[in-house]
Amino acid sequence: MTGRGTPAMVLLTKHRITHRTHPYDVAADSPNYGALVAAAIGVPPGRVFKTLIAEVDGALTVAIVPVTGELDLKALAAAVGGKRATLAERGAAERATGYVRGGISPLGQRKRLPTVLDDSALEHDTVYVSAGRRGLQVELAPADLVALTDARTAPLATG
Repeated sequence: MTGRGTPAMVLLTKHRITHRTHPYDVAADSPNYGALVAAAIGVPPGRVFKTLIAEVDGALTVAIVPVTGELDLKALAAAVGGKRATLAERGAAERATGYVRGGISPLGQRKRLPTVLDDSALEHDTVYVSAGRRGLQVELAPADLVALTDARTAPLATG
């Protein structure tokens, strides 16, 4: 289970980005899913980030936050110059990204969406995000994640 075929992995390979994949087996509907994924791959949960799709003033936007916190929707709206943010409907998120819930990667999405990475990612040499399918994380430098997604960084997480 290398994940080589996902758009995220194709993008990483195309740009020759140093990365490592980490398979795991955690049920997608498990409570505290992010913490379980971190435990399964043997890293502190603050280094594992979830990709959420929100609507800011009606436009889809990607938020990448640590699994240890929740997305502060007001902070996300402010980070992209908007007034109001809500989480996007599952179907809209899946259509825009080309990924299914639980496997949405910030990398290689079908549509290029504005992206904001929680600034706590910059405290780590590497972070973990979805590799584009359930059961697979990819480890890469936060600077590479920012460069590949054209992300801005801002404080987004609560808790």
